[in-house]
Amino acid sequence: MIQDLCTKVIQKGLAYVEDTPADEVKRQRSEGIESKNRNRPIEENLRLWKDMQNAEPHALKLCIRAKMNMQSPIKCQRDPVIYRVNLTPHHRTGTKFKVYPTYDFACPITDSLEGITHTMRTSEYHDRNENYWWVLDACDMRKPKIEDYSRLNFVRTVLSKRRLQWFVDKGLVDGWDDPRFPTVQGIMRHGLTLEALKEFTIAQGGSKNTTLMEWDKLWAINRGIIDPSSARYTAVVNEKPALFHLSDGPAQPEGRTIPKHRKTPSLGDKVVTFYKDILLENDDARNIKAGEEVTLMNWGNAIVERYDLY
Repeated sequence: MIQDLCTKVIQKGLAYVEDTPADEVKRQRSEGIESKNRNRPIEENLRLWKDMQNAEPHALKLCIRAKMNMQSPIKCQRDPVIYRVNLTPHHRTGTKFKVYPTYDFACPITDSLEGITHTMRTSEYHDRNENYWWVLDACDMRKPKIEDYSRLNFVRTVLSKRRLQWFVDKGLVDGWDDPRFPTVQGIMRHGLTLEALKEFTIAQGGSKNTTLMEWDKLWAINRGIIDPSSARYTAVVNEKPALFHLSDGPAQPEGRTIPKHRKTPSLGDKVVTFYKDILLENDDARNIKAGEEVTLMNWGNAIVERYDLY
């Protein structure tokens, strides 16, 4: 359907076949110089367009350009390319098609065909809105309403898919859902709930101002959601834990039943083992000094009488 619409646009004299080398086209667009092919006869354009569709050898480097405005101050509106020859087999249709539309041409057409009422686009596409309307006018198609909004950026975070692809290709991560990745699947594996993601997203609103967010806000929302329903367990990192000896602690290990969550009794109970020797995180132990009073999880307070460093 998109290919047929391109034919229609050519027949209306609104697009032409370009054979100028890419570097020269780039220079001409930058300087606002019209291509020598801009006024090529419609019949010749249609013939060359058919050759492109058939992947004739002489047509492999041809492309179709929209006849927009070469004097526009916005350079992306200076006769953009809307169709190219691409012989890479498609994962669904194989080699059936030899030509493919560019984003500028395909996006508005598919939005219109698929019944999209509001097209949500980040603000960096704002300069291309005129291209969007031009394509729909040229194809005599219904126009969705465009809503611009700003990109969401996080401090010290790479969000570009092209840049993140490098980590995936190099095998430095498990995949796109690696919990260290700032992708939706990644942060969900990291422990984010769907409810927190929705609440955070809605809170941003539809602002057109560029935002730079801290991750703390997202995780604070998540913590508020999971806190009431999360059982409490105590663990120590198995990397050089420190031994803490309680002079008046139980001589034999004994189990005591305590709530999994003191504020949510419905979560049930757990059994905690109490003994005269317990383990502390190495980093926590390094901050303890002799004579200091410390609070031990589920025990209470204890006075440090002696500190032996091994």
